Amino acid sequence: MATLILVRHGRSTANTSGVLAGRTPGIALDERGAAQAAALPARLADVPLAAAVSSPLQRCRETLRPLLDARPDLPLHVEDRINECDYGDWSGRKLAELNDEPLMEVVQAHASAAAFPGGESMRAMQDRAVEAARDWNARIEAEHGEDACYLMCSHGDIVKSLVADALGLHLDLFQRVHVDPCSVTVIRYTRLRPFLLRLGDTGDFAGFAPRERPGDAGAAEVGGGAGAP
Repeated sequence: MATLILVRHGRSTANTSGVLAGRTPGIALDERGAAQAAALPARLADVPLAAAVSSPLQRCRETLRPLLDARPDLPLHVEDRINECDYGDWSGRKLAELNDEPLMEVVQAHASAAAFPGGESMRAMQDRAVEAARDWNARIEAEHGEDACYLMCSHGDIVKSLVADALGLHLDLFQRVHVDPCSVTVIRYTRLRPFLLRLGDTGDFAGFAPRERPGDAGAAEVGGGAGAP
């Protein structure tokens, strides 16, 4: 089946301000995120792409703009099922505040039981994302052949949930996966099983340098984090 290239959107203004953006409108790429997006065409230059599929949110569309400018014949499709998780009442709040919410412990350790007040459950988020990936795999293979590659630009928790599905991991373990802004994750699907070929590849190792980390260093940042400084 098709090879799926997953791109998390570039760093956004919400990432740098420590806000859980969710589906809040008007969240754009910051200066670093725009530079990350501008570098994406060169990073993928050797990869023939059959299509680009995007979350409807602004930060994903901005991430893909340089790639689409560089490949004017590349069709773009907007897919609601790879939209950001609906964090409901948590949307727009500071992550530092949310760390004190009892639900955060559930999000970290038992994601399959986590449902955001006024929003959706993490289980529902994964279900719709996996359904979208499987549907697009079949569509791309039918239209372009089993060796085709296509790209999806989405959000940190969506990418992590697709990786967990590909590896056969329970959703409760998906917080062990980390993907930086504008990182590339590649999953090749076959008739029997998926293969994870790349995970969170940015080509940048600055994020591994020791630095002060606020709060619980063992906790995953909901929404995905801002990446290297």
